[in-house]
Amino acid sequence: MNNFESNLQQYAELAVKVGVNVHPGQTLVVNAPITAAHFVRLIVKAAYNAGAKLVKVNWSDETVTRLHYDLAPDEAFSIEPKWFAAEMTELVEEGAAILHVIAENPDLLNGVAQERIVTSQKVRGKALEKYRAYQMADKFSWSIVAVPSPEWAAKVFPDLPEAQQVDRLWDVIFKTVRIGEKDAVAEWKTHLQNLDSRADLLNSKKYKKLHYTAPGTDLTIELPEGHIWVSGGSVNEQGHVFIANMPTEEVFTAPLKTGVNGTVRSTKPLSYGGNLIDGFSLTFENGRIVDYTAEQGLDALKNLVEMDEGAHYLGEVALVPHQSPISDTNILFYNTLFDENASNHLAIGNAYAFCLEGGKTMSKEELIEHGMNSSLTHVDFMIGSGEMNINGVTSEGAEEPIFVNGNWAF
Repeated sequence: MNNFESNLQQYAELAVKVGVNVHPGQTLVVNAPITAAHFVRLIVKAAYNAGAKLVKVNWSDETVTRLHYDLAPDEAFSIEPKWFAAEMTELVEEGAAILHVIAENPDLLNGVAQERIVTSQKVRGKALEKYRAYQMADKFSWSIVAVPSPEWAAKVFPDLPEAQQVDRLWDVIFKTVRIGEKDAVAEWKTHLQNLDSRADLLNSKKYKKLHYTAPGTDLTIELPEGHIWVSGGSVNEQGHVFIANMPTEEVFTAPLKTGVNGTVRSTKPLSYGGNLIDGFSLTFENGRIVDYTAEQGLDALKNLVEMDEGAHYLGEVALVPHQSPISDTNILFYNTLFDENASNHLAIGNAYAFCLEGGKTMSKEELIEHGMNSSLTHVDFMIGSGEMNINGVTSEGAEEPIFVNGNWAF
């Protein structure tokens, strides 16, 4: 077995054993593009070897997706995927784990009428609302891993010869998920312990607010009473640990829905709905986005913010040091899974129920009463840089440095 195949097999086993942490007798659902068929077959094998009773693969094809957006009649985008939503909801209610394998082309839907994209997203989001509520409350194990596509690799490494682009992106992905000379599973255990220690320290502080300053950014975010800082490791309803994002470098919590004020400027492009949004700023008053600008992709940004009322508010606050393994690559990935783990970021939309004490067992209405945002969407965008400072504000009004020049102050 050559080195690449050995790394690929380790990656598949890492996704199964650490990412979704498949248990004997469990069903695993894999959502993946057809271009990742070889990798997915390794995942299927690893899952059955781990004791899975059934591995179900849902294939997708970006060429077919683009043909649909270009050629289907307008009414096709208003059809609710009720059968898919019902199946996914039933599967997770019965204890299935969900693994997403992504290989996104950041420009896939460039040039498509925005109305089609928005209608499709709204309809899909509404149909999957119950499933997403389970996901946001850690009812089941789920994880996202990535594999290169030629289009994505060309976007990341435009200066490399075409024949080298995919191989180079594979090398970087393996590095970010800690596959190499050392035991990847052991490396992840140590990594999560380090992240947990950061989260524990922030939880002991019980800050009332966070104050962000950087070029183009002066933002205050109030945190709800009983907020919880968490790291990449989560625990599902059965008590099994899983990692939702691989790679992950963040610790995060939920903001108070109505407690965000000021302006924040993005520091990396956001790939959203098959389009890139870049150089954008958001202005908040009492939690709500009241103004926004963008140098590129303004229509896509408008559609995100106007998705529903909840998309006018934030649902996540995440801290990632500027000096971190992914950031230190100095690579712009044009993919949120990687770029958000190289930068402090926020998320427009729904809040994670597990970021609030007792939130996992609260109803939607109870979460809203406790200041948590509710929305059909949840989209991360990057705001961190080596020039960002973040202070924690105590309940007495004192300010303490959390980040200085983009990195942890403690």
